[in-house]
Amino acid sequence: MTQAHVLIPKDGSPDLLFVLLHGAGADAEQMRPLAEALHRQYPRAALVLPEGFEPFDAIPGGGAGFQWYSEQGDDAAKAARLTAAVPELIALVRRWAAKLEMSWERVALGGFSQGAILALEALQQEEQLAGRVLAFGGAYAYWPQHAPKDVSIHLLHGKDDAELPYPALLNAARELMALGADITADVLPKVGHELHPELIERAMEQLRTFIPARLWREAVLAAAEQDKSEPRH
Repeated sequence: MTQAHVLIPKDGSPDLLFVLLHGAGADAEQMRPLAEALHRQYPRAALVLPEGFEPFDAIPGGGAGFQWYSEQGDDAAKAARLTAAVPELIALVRRWAAKLEMSWERVALGGFSQGAILALEALQQEEQLAGRVLAFGGAYAYWPQHAPKDVSIHLLHGKDDAELPYPALLNAARELMALGADITADVLPKVGHELHPELIERAMEQLRTFIPARLWREAVLAAAEQDKSEPRH
């Protein structure tokens, strides 16, 4: 079983669950700045920072970090490994959600680089896995074919990211928006391929202010029902 660093409120049950996925060649410590920001904003949330599924293989001997899937070989090989890693991530998220008795709407995924790619792909493949995703310096491995239902997607990227340039991500975001997705895309200048503090702060702002379409629909339906029940004069 994948090891994970876990922060759970000491008193009472958590009301949110964030699962944070690091980039290739790193470890859970890479996601600590995001975890700290989330903890400040949501002190009642549970934070799970798992280590990647396997040792990093881009450095001879593996190095000290981890990866969610190998990026060695051609595009077809990388795509196959990504696809194979998705069920393992889904199982990990569902295991923690069940352990904390958390409904899927209260689960959020956060990822950087390879972790963001995996999170985005998981939400393309699996319904009712998480209600939100924060993707930092990520990308869509495949051109999106549908909008994840009742999922808010927040893409956060550096304009100077040379490893995963932002234009392809914005094109995918436009396609998802056309398909009806709840999606935001923030590209910040003078930021490269990094979990930059400005990107984290922008993510916190999106979490505070963005209202998912699901909640709008519920509010409209509630208002309509109330209007029906009020006496006519």
